[in-house]
Amino acid sequence: MVAGVLGLAAVGIAGAGRIVGSGRRHVAESRRLLRLDGVTRPLSPAGTAIGLSGVDPWQTPNDDFYLIHTAISVPTIEPKDWTLRIHGLVDRELTLTYNDPVARELTESWITLNCVSNEVGGDPVGNAWWSGIRIADILEEVGLDPSADCILQTSEDGWNCATPLSTLTDERNAMLAVAMNGKPLPIEHGFPVRTIVPGLYGYVSATKWVVDYEVTRFSDVEAFWTQRGWSEQGPVKIASRIDVPRSGADVATGDVNVGGLAWAQHIGIDSVEVSVDGGEWAGAQLAETPNEDTWVQWALTVTLDEGEHEIRVRAIDKNGLEQTGVRRDVVPDGATGWHTIDVTAS
Repeated sequence: MVAGVLGLAAVGIAGAGRIVGSGRRHVAESRRLLRLDGVTRPLSPAGTAIGLSGVDPWQTPNDDFYLIHTAISVPTIEPKDWTLRIHGLVDRELTLTYNDPVARELTESWITLNCVSNEVGGDPVGNAWWSGIRIADILEEVGLDPSADCILQTSEDGWNCATPLSTLTDERNAMLAVAMNGKPLPIEHGFPVRTIVPGLYGYVSATKWVVDYEVTRFSDVEAFWTQRGWSEQGPVKIASRIDVPRSGADVATGDVNVGGLAWAQHIGIDSVEVSVDGGEWAGAQLAETPNEDTWVQWALTVTLDEGEHEIRVRAIDKNGLEQTGVRRDVVPDGATGWHTIDVTAS
């Protein structure tokens, strides 16, 4: 449980406030002094590394995690001032404060997040250890109207998104997150509280600095990105990427190690295959994963003769869906296509 969230830090924060001042510096000091009892700081589970240099780390450090938001000025909220109002098509309204996790069961999980603007082979994707409280448990307390099918989430800065209610109430570990990789959320990543929903692109789910949940219907609302031509629903598409070698690289003839990452959050990756110069697909070795909500590292050794070569990758998820080779832009609901690189062997 997230116990003692504010108690231990209260005296220190009050003193630091007089020294550090207001605004971002004070919130940063408040964050530094927080002690989130029960939040763990695990190492990457055994077997998640494929052992090939150049493949991005399985666990993404906070400082390296991609950042995409629309805020002109990043909101800075003191934990003592944060509230989340849950209202709309509910039996009873509820307002949470930052101390509420003290009385609630803590959930923690490895979850990969992927931006819908990530192009084929791109890197706005990362994997972290998230800690918080399950949204499904909170929604059970307020009582949901059977006609509701989404929650309109609103950030402190006014940004909003409509999230399918089914993804917040099923068995996936959708949470109000208070910690990332064992530490209080970085300010840029939504401190003090943000929403995390495995299997959905962030534009329909991952609200940073979240302050309002309105239980409603898709037919009654329009959200920030859907008003700009993006799809109402945003399930993450199966994807795979080549990290090693890099496109345009010069490699030695003979055996060449190829590797990268693949993901299909909330479904999981069953296999990854590589093709050289349009030839037959060969199965790659997969590293371990602790759950179906994270990406997986993969590797394969191919043999290259002298000259220029094209290497492509595709993945198959645990439902048997094969990643399509059809190239589509990120709009309206995520890019598709096989990541393809060119190398020269000599």
